[in-house]
Amino acid sequence: MVTKRMQPGIQVIDRLRALLEALAAAGGEATLKTLAADTGLPISTAFRILAAAEANGIIQRDARGHYAFAPRLAEWAELIAGRNDLCTLARPSLVWLRDQVRETVNLSIQEQDEVLYIDRATPARMMRVEQIIGIRAPLHCTAVGKLMLAQQDPAAIAAYALRTGLRALTRHSIASQPSLVRELENIRRLGYALDNEETEEGVGCIAVLLDADLPWTVGLSISAPIERRELAWVKPLHETVRRIQRALRGRKVTLNVHYPQVPAQSRP
Repeated sequence: MVTKRMQPGIQVIDRLRALLEALAAAGGEATLKTLAADTGLPISTAFRILAAAEANGIIQRDARGHYAFAPRLAEWAELIAGRNDLCTLARPSLVWLRDQVRETVNLSIQEQDEVLYIDRATPARMMRVEQIIGIRAPLHCTAVGKLMLAQQDPAAIAAYALRTGLRALTRHSIASQPSLVRELENIRRLGYALDNEETEEGVGCIAVLLDADLPWTVGLSISAPIERRELAWVKPLHETVRRIQRALRGRKVTLNVHYPQVPAQSRP
């Protein structure tokens, strides 16, 4: 009963909370009679409080008289979740790295046999590489993807090669399993990976992975015209990884990717 849970304070707020909790316990939809019974409130009291909540966009009522949570609550919840969103937490570090190298910086995750680009920071220069958020590419054609493959055992790598056929995106793409195995061995030794025009002609990338306890394997890369790419970027890449990992520490990280409308012909 609500009266047993009451604490000193504003009674109507306590009662509204009790009604919201009862609505949640009912699966997000309930009648006035059910909510009044579950909270121990008189029906007239419950009706007045719910009417005020409805007028303020917290609760909505359908034609049958059933109450449900209004969209405004979801909007507020998204604001809270955004504080722990991977892209939101990583963005200041992406911007810092972009300003250090003056090239495009990408954040990506592994989704099965592909790399999914989830965020980017682009420089204010005319000639630059732009990876579209939401676009995907095969693991073996990208620097971050090869790092992700390098974490897998030989059987998993062989299965990937068989499953995908190692489809080439350019004439520089790795197209055979022996070549892929040699490349992954070199990547394990170096701790970083390169994309040598393997995804797009004229574009080179350099990448590292985050070492964080997350539900996703996360990669960080710099993309640039191949003639501007520098191995010296490995150091600021690792510094950026440390910055991101500090931002993530102690948080239950979420992921919300805002996909743009990508023309079908733009997808590799």
